[in-house]
Amino acid sequence: MTIELLLTAVALVAALAVRPWRLLRGPLLTPTLASAALLPWCWLLPQHLPQGMAVQFSGASLLVLMLGWPLAVPVLGGVAVAVWLLGHASWEAVLSQWVWIGLVPATLALLIGWALRRWLPPNVFIYTLGRGFLGTAVALFASGALYEGVHHLMEGVTVHDALVARWLMAWGDAFLTGLFAAVFVAFAPQWLATWSDERYLRPPPKG
Repeated sequence: MTIELLLTAVALVAALAVRPWRLLRGPLLTPTLASAALLPWCWLLPQHLPQGMAVQFSGASLLVLMLGWPLAVPVLGGVAVAVWLLGHASWEAVLSQWVWIGLVPATLALLIGWALRRWLPPNVFIYTLGRGFLGTAVALFASGALYEGVHHLMEGVTVHDALVARWLMAWGDAFLTGLFAAVFVAFAPQWLATWSDERYLRPPPKG
């Protein structure tokens, strides 16, 4: 609980320090409102499933692609508040969900995106497959593995089984994120704060 509260405080201070609400004056208002309206229902899904390893869509990596990390963090915080108000889980459980399903994978997705921009050439396939698909899988699995390391494993579940389940769930999230990223690149690039036509669609150098 102490670790989660500390991560929450640091992330919110860092995100709000750059005044991300300024981005809402442009085309990012639409995906922001859509995410705030739809994502809480995805996060509420585990509360209605049988007990065990809950299956759920994170959406954190997709939010980072659409809104950028500074705006994605408070939006994910608002989603967590909505989950607490609409669901029946305790605030401690919702805080844990926000940290390990939202904040940590969003931060890892940001770092993976930075690494791809730093060491790989600007290419539309690197963006959609690297950041949208593979990057999401790595970020969600790493976050799930960290969660299992910080919290006690569920009764009757071995480390191997828990990590396998996390790996499979990460790929489900990766498929949806990669799909939405490709669709937005093709039809609504203005909804992707991390996308740039000048960077990813510029012609190759002559010679």
